Amino acid sequence: MFYRSIGISKQAVHKYLNNDMERREERSYLFQIIYQIRQDHPTMCVRDMYYKIKPTTLGRDAFEHMCKIEGLSAIRHFNYRKTTNSNGVIRFDNMLINLSIHRIDQVWQSDITYFDVRGTFYYITFILDAYSRRIIGHSTSMRLTTEQTTLPAIQLAFKTRGKKKLGGLILHSDGGGQYYDKEFITLIRKQGLISSMCE
Repeated sequence: MFYRSIGISKQAVHKYLNNDMERREERSYLFQIIYQIRQDHPTMCVRDMYYKIKPTTLGRDAFEHMCKIEGLSAIRHFNYRKTTNSNGVIRFDNMLINLSIHRIDQVWQSDITYFDVRGTFYYITFILDAYSRRIIGHSTSMRLTTEQTTLPAIQLAFKTRGKKKLGGLILHSDGGGQYYDKEFITLIRKQGLISSMCE
């Protein structure tokens, strides 16, 4: 026999064949799992997928190589535009925990997002009344400064409410720098608003 002529034992050959069969068997159903994960999570990287599946017959590098060959590696799209800058952030408590919202002007929620118009990014700030779900303030800009985002949005919200007293109203946000800017804080404090931030 060939294995005897090169000094390999019969047991070693059987072990190799059994291991090879196990690898082939596992790969045959691994692909079904991988395709499902890729469908549900298009951007999940192969390494994360490996640690979730934890295959028994494939190491991490072999698993990544297999996915690469089969074209199952995720194409990752990195977004370098940030709408929140938390460097040196002033934290406010989350005032919405266990809070029952039962009237207009009890809680306003605000966020900044962006949209692409023919390759140009615009930033939009919304201020929403949490009870009525009405947008009461907004602004659109090409820059993320407080002067072009939260300030004009909150000024429009105050204008929308006219002379109504807003003392005790909670303004909830994601903690972006525009919400703890000194000028912004000074303005909302004059109206009696309470800052609230999520984690």
